[in-house]
Amino acid sequence: MQIPQIQIRQQYGKIHIDADNGRQELEQPQAKLEMEQIEPVQHMNTTRAQLEINQDRAWDALALGDNLKTMSTIYSMASDMALRGLERIVEQGNRMAAIHRGGNPIAEMAGDWQRTYSEYDFRGAASFDNVDITYTPSELTIETTPGRVELNVQVNKPIHHYERGKLEIYMSQYPKLEIIPPQINELI
Repeated sequence: MQIPQIQIRQQYGKIHIDADNGRQELEQPQAKLEMEQIEPVQHMNTTRAQLEINQDRAWDALALGDNLKTMSTIYSMASDMALRGLERIVEQGNRMAAIHRGGNPIAEMAGDWQRTYSEYDFRGAASFDNVDITYTPSELTIETTPGRVELNVQVNKPIHHYERGKLEIYMSQYPKLEIIPPQINELI
């Protein structure tokens, strides 16, 4: 015996999509830039260096110094020189008074006689550092005003233009289901 069969036929639905891309334009205008440079300023001031050389003590040691100072030295030594002169005269007188002891005191005094007098030594002390040198270096002052760059920037907004694309969605084939029943022959 034959078993009846049901036939089913199916047709799938089809969706059709028609799309065009959108169009977009983007433009960025260049920014406006103003730049100003302020130069640095520098001021320099200097004083003169000073060199002082004092050789008064050297001239004094050579007995060629200042006349007033030399005379002042002699004047301050005058009382000592007078006392030494008296002492020398007394000593010579005592030697001549002792002539009876022998010898020739007058000839001896003539031999001891000098043209320079040691008590009149009015020279200053001799030294290797009698010249005084003083150096004052110059002073340098520097005032600086720093420079800078001033910027003025104006940013422009971007220009954006967009055109929408096309999008169409539709059914190009609808779904369908067909059921075919079997033929049934009735036996009556």
